[in-house]
Amino acid sequence: MSDTKINAMNKPIRDYRTKDVLQYENFIGSVHFSAEDECFFGKIEGIDDLVTFEGRDVVELKRAFHEAVEDYVGLCRKAGKPLYKSCKGSFNVRMTAELHQKAARKSALLGISLNQLVQRAVEKEIRES
Repeated sequence: MSDTKINAMNKPIRDYRTKDVLQYENFIGSVHFSAEDECFFGKIEGIDDLVTFEGRDVVELKRAFHEAVEDYVGLCRKAGKPLYKSCKGSFNVRMTAELHQKAARKSALLGISLNQLVQRAVEKEIRES
């Protein structure tokens, strides 16, 4: 049985938690289309360098993405460089003033800091994906 959810009109419901991306060897590649150039293109996300790939169709795009990842991994290993962009554990979060106020109130009611509330929300999103 399929895990695809169906709406009231018997149409599949798209999961909007992820955008159009490719995944290979723990790397994520963005996917875009250029009508002018009539090709798909993208870049490897979450790295310190700019590594792009392109293809005229989906099969060619996937092949180019895999090759880009393999080339990038090889170059990083040869240079002794980390594969992924480092994360220091802190970042700014932008939201509406109304949401900020509601989040501050919720964290106060729970007896936790706003940072702890945001961390819980991110952890929950990661678990559920």
